Amino acid sequence: MSNLTRNRLAGGLSGKSARLHTFVAVLVLAAYLAGVAATHAQRGPSRIGQIGYVYPAGGQQGTTFWVTVGGLYLGGASQAIISGDGVEARVINYIKPMTQKQINECRTEYRELQKRKLAAKSWTPADEKLVDELKVKIAAFIRRPPAPAIVENVILEIKVESDAAIGDRDIRLKTPLGLTNPLVFQVGQYPEFSTELEKSRGEPSRGRAVNNNPPTAIPMITLPVIVNGQIMPGLSDKYQFHATEGQKLVVAVSARQLIPYLPDAVPGWFQATLALFDSEGKEVAYVDDYRFHPDPVLQYKIPKSDDYVIEIKDAIYRGRDDFVYRITIGELPFVTSIFPLGSRVGDNADVTVAGWNLPAVSLKPGLNGNEPGVYPVVASDKGTISNFVPFALDTLPECLELENRNKGDTQRVTTPIIVNGRIDYPGDWDTYSFKGKTHQQIVVEIIARKLNSPVDSVIRLTTEEGRQLAFNDDYEDKGAGLTTHHADSWLRYTLPEEGVYHVHVGDAQHQGGAGYAYRLRISPPRPDFGLRVVPSSITVRPGAKVPLTIYALRRDGFTGAIRLALKGCPEGFKLAGDSVPANKSQVKLTLEGVRSDQREPFALSVVGHAIIEGKQVIRQAVPAEDRMQAFLWRHLVPAREMEAVLVGKASGRLRRTGQLLRRLRALDRDGDDKLQRSEIPRAHRADIMKADANGDNVLDRRELENFFRNNPQALQLRL
Repeated sequence: MSNLTRNRLAGGLSGKSARLHTFVAVLVLAAYLAGVAATHAQRGPSRIGQIGYVYPAGGQQGTTFWVTVGGLYLGGASQAIISGDGVEARVINYIKPMTQKQINECRTEYRELQKRKLAAKSWTPADEKLVDELKVKIAAFIRRPPAPAIVENVILEIKVESDAAIGDRDIRLKTPLGLTNPLVFQVGQYPEFSTELEKSRGEPSRGRAVNNNPPTAIPMITLPVIVNGQIMPGLSDKYQFHATEGQKLVVAVSARQLIPYLPDAVPGWFQATLALFDSEGKEVAYVDDYRFHPDPVLQYKIPKSDDYVIEIKDAIYRGRDDFVYRITIGELPFVTSIFPLGSRVGDNADVTVAGWNLPAVSLKPGLNGNEPGVYPVVASDKGTISNFVPFALDTLPECLELENRNKGDTQRVTTPIIVNGRIDYPGDWDTYSFKGKTHQQIVVEIIARKLNSPVDSVIRLTTEEGRQLAFNDDYEDKGAGLTTHHADSWLRYTLPEEGVYHVHVGDAQHQGGAGYAYRLRISPPRPDFGLRVVPSSITVRPGAKVPLTIYALRRDGFTGAIRLALKGCPEGFKLAGDSVPANKSQVKLTLEGVRSDQREPFALSVVGHAIIEGKQVIRQAVPAEDRMQAFLWRHLVPAREMEAVLVGKASGRLRRTGQLLRRLRALDRDGDDKLQRSEIPRAHRADIMKADANGDNVLDRRELENFFRNNPQALQLRL
């Protein structure tokens, strides 16, 4: 390199530009190191298994089929756990890629066989078969796999009962080292088409989807159908089908829905695109998303009876084994919007439904008797159901936005209230007025994006004269783990004086239409909380402590302490640390399996209790996984169940503690689960009563456990 060139390179970046490039470089390095640290932390010292994809990621009711699970540290996988009822799984095979040493041995053996064949020495059909097998192994060997975290495969046989509920499940594997993280597995209602899996030994694809058709052949499918596939680098998948004139075709992709975040890919998920071609190869429709959802949905009215081709690919031509998709294709019921987005608890509201191929223009959610919350509803016809859409229930009074108002008119409401409204057209602003008192605290909240509405809300609080008092665009909700744009709005404000105030609702992107619905809450603060517990897969070793992180999602200014407790776990497990302190949003606890004979995976939960405005409020923690997006951002991705398993053997000290506790429990004559001083044999009374921490001459289970844990010499007692 010349000095001139070197000087140009050295001096080409200066001032602000150099600082910017340095900042970017530091940011990238920090993100990389964070990713490495996160990966190490997830694996832990015992290298608990991680799964990165399931293919196919679902199946039809009433069928049995094979799937491949890709991941790392999956050796010895003995069981697959699928949440909900009606789905069973059985482990068929484990496939691990060959090491460099193993491939070198294959090459040596291959050369020796070739020498013997050329020397015309004894040669048998078995030798010829062995040569062919070695060729396949050598050809399939990858020195540096593009995604080392998914190089191991476990083959499962899955049976879905005919009455299994349609929708998403969690799937996990159990290995000798514990439980893997969960991934999404879907139960569908339509016939399925999948590219063929190499089921026996996994070579050369190691369980990857393999298309055995000639390169020019496009598989012919019959509608309705769910197509399963995997996108590889630089490639696209195409499927051909026949459609008739007038059909309202719906093509809906599940990709990001299956694997919400990829830690080592930008933008952090498989960004699928769909293109529809007619028989002449002309593109007649194209989509790369559905509103704010990355997974595309294509809707097209067939102009003439013909053969059509649907093509799926990644938007920037990436691909690998975990770029898994499911495409539902056919003249299917699909809900695009509902109104209102919710109702008051106990109301049997009529909900207007819009979409494609729907049996009716309205439906009853059928949620009478349900507690406040968000529930999935569907449009159904003769056993076929549409996509799921969320519907909210609340306890506050509700009303509808008044129709046929003139532009700029104000609708009077009485607080507390939830208004169900719409941004009717681009640039529309809805205005509501209410009476407030001096120093009254008021909360204004929009719930729309969380209920699948495309509204990107903006709210303004003004005086009657129009003077702005407060404003909010986006308000982050850490509980919305699948959301990357927190488009809903929230503000809290203390009114300065008695009078009339206005709330203005608009769309930040100046969009609008019949589907742009929202729920506006105007009320005094309603302090409350939600909980997330991470991770959702727990592996406990006898006597060891497993770290858990509890996230408190504090709402409307709630700052109080939250007491925590385990629910549903077998005897012998306990939570060390029993509360989220006041004003804290996160706490680290430990779960310990003190003694238990439970060896099968089991569901458990964490429950929080708090006193709010003099009343006890109980909330169950939602299990979640802390997942990284594109090297940097982290999200709490919810799971459907929290599963735990006890692995390994207890230490001799722990086994001896369990023996003593069982013998002492046998002395409890009155069955109150407490040991009275008089119930202890005289020979050991003085020693054992040292466990009486509070001096009440009564020993409970916790006192005894702490006593034996902190006094190893006490384990020598002979009861």
